[in-house]
Amino acid sequence: MKATQLDRGLLYLMAAGAGLVVANNYYNQPLLNLMAKTFSVTEAQVSNIPLATQLGYAFGLLFIIPLGDKFSRRNIILIDFVAIISSLLVTAIAPSLFILTVSSFCVGFSSVVPQLFVPMAAQLATEENRGKAIGIVMSGLLIGILGSRFLSGMVGEYFGWRFMYYVAAVIMLVYAALIYFKLPDVATNFKGTYAQLMQSLLQLVKTKPEVRIAALRGALGFAGFSAFWTTLVFLMETNFGYGSGAAGLFGVLGMIGALGATLSGKLNDKYNSKKLIYLFTGILVLSWIVFQFSGTSILGLVIGVLAVDFGLQCLHVTNQNIIFKQNPEARNRVNTIYMVIYFIGGALGTVSGAYAWQHYQWAGVATLGLGYSILIIILQLLFQWKHKR
Repeated sequence: MKATQLDRGLLYLMAAGAGLVVANNYYNQPLLNLMAKTFSVTEAQVSNIPLATQLGYAFGLLFIIPLGDKFSRRNIILIDFVAIISSLLVTAIAPSLFILTVSSFCVGFSSVVPQLFVPMAAQLATEENRGKAIGIVMSGLLIGILGSRFLSGMVGEYFGWRFMYYVAAVIMLVYAALIYFKLPDVATNFKGTYAQLMQSLLQLVKTKPEVRIAALRGALGFAGFSAFWTTLVFLMETNFGYGSGAAGLFGVLGMIGALGATLSGKLNDKYNSKKLIYLFTGILVLSWIVFQFSGTSILGLVIGVLAVDFGLQCLHVTNQNIIFKQNPEARNRVNTIYMVIYFIGGALGTVSGAYAWQHYQWAGVATLGLGYSILIIILQLLFQWKHKR
């Protein structure tokens, strides 16, 4: 089934799928305390679970997503769903922390389908609607990231963390059946071997400075974001006496902020991307300043969550719109470069956030996130000075 045009039904199918699949990577964050109790390990040890998931996602992006420029994306997606479902089931029955860590890596490695949907939407959309299309798919993805925390927090609190992964496997099975009948295919344009395909990634990194700086902006923003969500469940229990359900509820608030991705897409179709970068990064800086004074304030955390999610998702869409517009012939590969570095940033944020919490509690986490956001502005200024933009 070939497709040459992006209609509304297909666009929202991909947006829904992006959210449902990426959610698999984030179910574990509100469940960390429950997992720690199951295996009688420390908070620092169980923090390796989201780290493994994010690293798995980065490797999946590196080795799976470039294939979308060479082979049928529809076939890649359908095969990948077999791996997703299998990984989720192993996670659900994991008998030890080690097996849980390995299966979490596999969940991340296989749950890269959304990053095939994003360049597919960019390719099928018209030039004047490309930013909007990317924004809608990204809104679905980001709502999935945040909604996953609410869902897993609630399910974990009442039914246990293992049950959440059985539910996730069923969701994936249903969606896989749906896209088998509904998802079209699009033409590919890379004619070389897989080895040449992978080598071309290095060439793109060397010759595309706009891709490198976009990836660094995204990675630093996502590092702060990951530090926040990894440690929020510990803050809720330590400072407020709440469980995983409360941490999950913040995901619902984050979903409101994530809706900004659609707005960002529209703004990118109309305004200068450079100005938008500073605007959205400035919102990130403000969110971390609010967090700095919110270690004992639910209202402050609510305001901070709305701001950090809105700022990051808008910056993310702006970054992707820039790299897709400038590299139409290699959208899957530039998206691979961008997202691999993006999720390496997430892994860095998870590790550094856990360290900051362990040694400096919430003040350390908030300072860390602020530092990451300020570094985005510094790097962007240096990039513009070097390239006179």
